[in-house]
Amino acid sequence: MPKLYDALAEWWPLLSAPFEYEVESKGWRRCLVDAGDEPAQTLLELGSGGGNNASYLKRDFELTLVDLSPGMLAHSRRLNPECAHHEGDMRSVRLGATFDRVFIHDAICYMATLEDLHRTLETAFLHLRPGGGMIVAPDFVRETFRPGTEHGGYDDGPRGLRYLEWTWDPDPSDHTYIADYAFLLREADGRVRVEHDRHVEGLFSRNEWRQVLGEAGFEARTVVMNLEDDVTLEVFSARRPDALPSW
Repeated sequence: MPKLYDALAEWWPLLSAPFEYEVESKGWRRCLVDAGDEPAQTLLELGSGGGNNASYLKRDFELTLVDLSPGMLAHSRRLNPECAHHEGDMRSVRLGATFDRVFIHDAICYMATLEDLHRTLETAFLHLRPGGGMIVAPDFVRETFRPGTEHGGYDDGPRGLRYLEWTWDPDPSDHTYIADYAFLLREADGRVRVEHDRHVEGLFSRNEWRQVLGEAGFEARTVVMNLEDDVTLEVFSARRPDALPSW
């Protein structure tokens, strides 16, 4: 597990603040409603992290949140006490319940092999009622990947965090790319330390996505999400058929 979600999990709110998700969450709501038939009341988020998306989506859905990191779930429980939380791996968790919708945001990027991606989509399929829909939102497909950098961070009184994210692909022939993070962490007493955190993330072509979604049992299509500052994101809208496949 990357440091960010383990040893550095306490710093999460200073890297990613809930207000950053307000505009984007309206787009997710529309996509989720359109992904399947009515009703669209219950929502399972796999890889829910610190609960920033949930802090807005809970206004329109009854949410159940699953994440692998105890530290991230702790943040989410404080932010979203009215939501159900479960610690679990999106590749294998089984809640014994079905939902109207499933949402997998950028946590899907940590599925770095086709096998792991298939296992996650199987989890989503098993937790959807017939006619229910899913939105899955990788940061990139192979055809849209571009290396780049981002930076940011926030203060909380005397404590503060600043980060540089450097995204690059050392081997375009495989199914992964690298996101290297450099963190400057300022403690309450003014001491500053530096941490490096490497995230290995999955990168699949459109055809590979369509194939694995179909193998998992979904009827799927591509949707273009309009984010802030004229940025677009190519995501997948998938529906569990009303009738189960013959297999």
